[in-house]
Amino acid sequence: MVDDAPTALRRRELALALVTERGFVRVRELAESFGVTDVTARADLDALERAGEIRRVHGGAVPIGAGEGGGRPEREPSFEEALASSVVPKAEIGQLAASLVQSGQSVILDVGTTTLQVARALRARADLDDLVVFTNGLSIALELEAEIPRFTVIVTGGALRPRQHSLVHPLADSVLRDVHADIAFIGCNGVDVDAGVTNANLPEAAVKELMMRRAARSVIVADGSKLGEAHLARIAPVEEFDSLITDDRAPAVIVDELRAVGLEVLQSAPR
Repeated sequence: MVDDAPTALRRRELALALVTERGFVRVRELAESFGVTDVTARADLDALERAGEIRRVHGGAVPIGAGEGGGRPEREPSFEEALASSVVPKAEIGQLAASLVQSGQSVILDVGTTTLQVARALRARADLDDLVVFTNGLSIALELEAEIPRFTVIVTGGALRPRQHSLVHPLADSVLRDVHADIAFIGCNGVDVDAGVTNANLPEAAVKELMMRRAARSVIVADGSKLGEAHLARIAPVEEFDSLITDDRAPAVIVDELRAVGLEVLQSAPR
């Protein structure tokens, strides 16, 4: 916390330093740190953006060099790279997510490495039968192929995005727009109270939004490293989802913030 209220010039210097260091800073954080209103903090960020120093995004700012990752200036990791990270937390999330599914239900599985773990956990449940799964992820479809005819697997169609093996617009909505599923599991790159649920890729974010709106219950699946992060494309505000499933390592402060706005947060049991 800054002891004395800094001048506008000093505030902006400090704000720029914070954005550069952290990759993403929220308006609320700046206002609290500098003892100013949110309006003043936004004005400071707007001034920095006009000067070409930062880039404004929903809820805050990112460095001017940030690419599709929004708050993360590095490139978007490939599906295979993401698959190798946070393996245990994602598997735990997958098991908890699969426990919400009952025989005879229809399930939407968004593309992603965490949703792939949901698919694997569904396969492992020998008690499940007559399940209909819609997915835009080729890896998920192949994972579930061995369960046919116990599961019916429907691939959305659309243009293939090689980096994530995902199917996106155009045509990805041709199946989804006529579907009303029981539950949708949506992966993402960031979950933040102000920025919402975000993703690194615009076409994928559009499909994710459609998926969450075509289900009676929409559930975010994201390991703890995604909480407090903000990326390029907003899928929807957190309040528009029913639940978040994360791991026990998720930051407690952010979990409390999400619960305070009405989002149900389910966490895997600590080992």
